[in-house]
Amino acid sequence: MLSGKRKNWIIDLSVFILILIGIFIFIGNLVVILKHRQYSSDMNSIQSNFNINKKNILSDNYKLSPTDLQSLVTTVKCVGPRYNQSCLYKNLYYTNQKFWALSLKKTNLSLPGVRLEALATTDFRPNHRVFDTYEQLYKFVRFTIDPIVFPGVTIHFNQRWHKNIGHALFDGLYPAYIALIRFPPRHLQPFRIFVGLDYVNCDSCFSEDVYSRFAGGGFIKSNIIDSIMPNRWFIFEELIMGSGMMCQRCIQSNYQLAGGVELDGSKLFRDRMYKQHGIIPVEIRQKHSAEKRSLNKPLHAYIIHNKRFTKKEREEIRNAMNQINNYTNLHINKTLDEIKKLPYPLIRVFYINYRNIKAKINISSKIKSTPSDSRLSTYDLLDNDFIAQLRILRDMDIHITGPGTGQMYQTFLSDGSVNINLGGMNPYRKETTPIAYPSFLEQYVTAGIPYIKGLYYPINKRRDGIQQDELIKLIKQAAQII
Repeated sequence: MLSGKRKNWIIDLSVFILILIGIFIFIGNLVVILKHRQYSSDMNSIQSNFNINKKNILSDNYKLSPTDLQSLVTTVKCVGPRYNQSCLYKNLYYTNQKFWALSLKKTNLSLPGVRLEALATTDFRPNHRVFDTYEQLYKFVRFTIDPIVFPGVTIHFNQRWHKNIGHALFDGLYPAYIALIRFPPRHLQPFRIFVGLDYVNCDSCFSEDVYSRFAGGGFIKSNIIDSIMPNRWFIFEELIMGSGMMCQRCIQSNYQLAGGVELDGSKLFRDRMYKQHGIIPVEIRQKHSAEKRSLNKPLHAYIIHNKRFTKKEREEIRNAMNQINNYTNLHINKTLDEIKKLPYPLIRVFYINYRNIKAKINISSKIKSTPSDSRLSTYDLLDNDFIAQLRILRDMDIHITGPGTGQMYQTFLSDGSVNINLGGMNPYRKETTPIAYPSFLEQYVTAGIPYIKGLYYPINKRRDGIQQDELIKLIKQAAQII
């Protein structure tokens, strides 16, 4: 009897335990189901938020960012008269020798015309593609073309005759820099140059190195991109173009070098050129030309060789140099009071040919480049011929030469210096023919440099050639007005 009751009790306990286990399993499954529902709800919320954010990103109601690529739409701002207008593009695209502006239909973007090179006769405008929505534009840029980004500021121009440093500087680089000055303060910061050149394989064109150093932010030749990366797209974060009619060969209404006075362009160009080439800048004189000059130290006058000088004129120049240098040698050891009583200041006259001015090698041993070097390891350490020329220009007090390329360096003279233009007979190589006439050519360059003075050989005497006595008078006059 007891044994039967015990068996029933054991059976009842087993059933109870099984029921209890079932309850726990049910509760556990219920918890899992509830958690899964909560997780699904959270995921749906996250996905919903993601879709909302994505929708906001791709919405037509985007906000333009002034400095970065949050918006991929092309915008443009232009300044200056149409004749020499400059434009700042943001998010301008480039591929296969063509610029592209990408805009939205509702913005009705207008693309003004600009001149890209010296003496250009036609306006340039980028190609234009219009999208209905920003989402379409975004997908095209992000997933179809996926362009290489050129961050920061880039200036673009085409350059004729860049194998000639005078044309390279003032028919290309200077007007492009003036365009940059129109959008301050970008002209005070490193920038990139993107240039189209006429001589794409010029081994002797050191102007390309001048461009690279002057910009400080990179130098790209369009023919290189077009040849090695065809069909590749690029986007310029900021690109400034429109400088062609501000070249030194382009006459302005005020008969001055474009922007030289009204934008202080000549001085800004000079100071940046020295700084970017690692040279202590020229003396800044704020009160008068003689400031920071000593009477007992001879002024430095340099006559720059010019292809227009005839053999007889070079002889006259040499005689004038000897007479002035002999005068200086005679009085160099006198006291300051005695020097003050002299008829004109002490002057030391030199004759140089820029082709003969070569850089000194200041590295004692040869450095090997590593495979990862983007350029020579000594690039920032070695002088080049242009730097050697700048070092001479920095210490010039009187700059003397005839018309043409030789005149273009006067921009780099220090404050209060004097430029003497000896003039010449035009047309070139027809100087002795009846059609020849005296000319000075670069008067407007001197007029556009407010920190120097300019003197000219008497035009009514220039047909007779450069004469010793007239040259001496000019050099004396230059010394007296310093």
